[in-house]
Amino acid sequence: MGVAKRLPLWAAPAPAPAPAAVTSPGSVRVSLTDRCDLACLYCRPSRQDGYLDSRLDEAGWRSMLDGLAEAGVRRVRFTGGEPLLYRALEEVVAHAAHLGFEDIALTTNATRLAERAPALRAAGLQRITISLDSLDAARFARLTRGGRLAGVRAGIDAALAASFDEVKLNCVVLRGENDDELEAIVRFAWARGIVPRFLEVMAVGEGARLVADHLVTVRQMREKLAMLLDPSSALATDPDRGPARYLPARHDPRLRVGFISGTSDTFCAGCDRLRVAADGFVRPCLSKNDGASARLAAEAGDARAIAAAVGRAWERKPDGLTWKGCTEETARDVSMRAVGG
Repeated sequence: MGVAKRLPLWAAPAPAPAPAAVTSPGSVRVSLTDRCDLACLYCRPSRQDGYLDSRLDEAGWRSMLDGLAEAGVRRVRFTGGEPLLYRALEEVVAHAAHLGFEDIALTTNATRLAERAPALRAAGLQRITISLDSLDAARFARLTRGGRLAGVRAGIDAALAASFDEVKLNCVVLRGENDDELEAIVRFAWARGIVPRFLEVMAVGEGARLVADHLVTVRQMREKLAMLLDPSSALATDPDRGPARYLPARHDPRLRVGFISGTSDTFCAGCDRLRVAADGFVRPCLSKNDGASARLAAEAGDARAIAAAVGRAWERKPDGLTWKGCTEETARDVSMRAVGG
């Protein structure tokens, strides 16, 4: 397949200065449901790991978005579990677009994306990130405990056809499992005008069991991809786009590869992110289970009270200059599935 006509444009920025102190949340990951139709090895212990007793309904999520806007949040990303299991996803996305958030994104396993991509784009979804840990169908099924690669690839095709502003692939790299596929995944993504990103397995929940034997560091990933990457460029971040750091291709500066460390190197300094769980609990950090509940406020439609809960959660955010992120002991007690990664 030839390179897509619409490639993600990128110009190498100057080296980033030290992160400035962040005084308020700018980005929130909204976990619409804790349910998922896959059970990836680094995310869930099994398909029977239990779910929340109850979750916010559509009206509650609309109110939650009102409250996030009231709190000054500028960017939202819808996650799960698997957000495509949430039936009213398009309506919630449309409400976010109506409120005027500057960035509306989605992270999905894409198993159900083929039939929903056009409606999500029409609702106002701007960017989409798709999890893809292998291009081998049998390996993919094993890593996800039963996932069908063909369905995910159909979802990727549908995302491209829907012309989202940006499509990215996320691959969690595991030594001895899929670390021999990095080049193939890069070439697969680049041929479609997609940005591939590789993540270190992190010691969060189930991932804590895998780090000792399966961690592949960003440095090691870069070594595996050295023939494809520009050796003269330094890792650089995208402003307001999370912790990923990117390197351009040797042959075409419009193409690049992203890397997300979380074990060999943390990325807490400058973090402006909060997370809202499916029951309305607002978390200050992926690696902690504390925070503040906005559930009752969301159910009552009280945007001001939701904003107050967001403020209380933000006050509990760890000091990013001293906090060790996903390597903290508290991270082992967090369910990656329940908080949306």
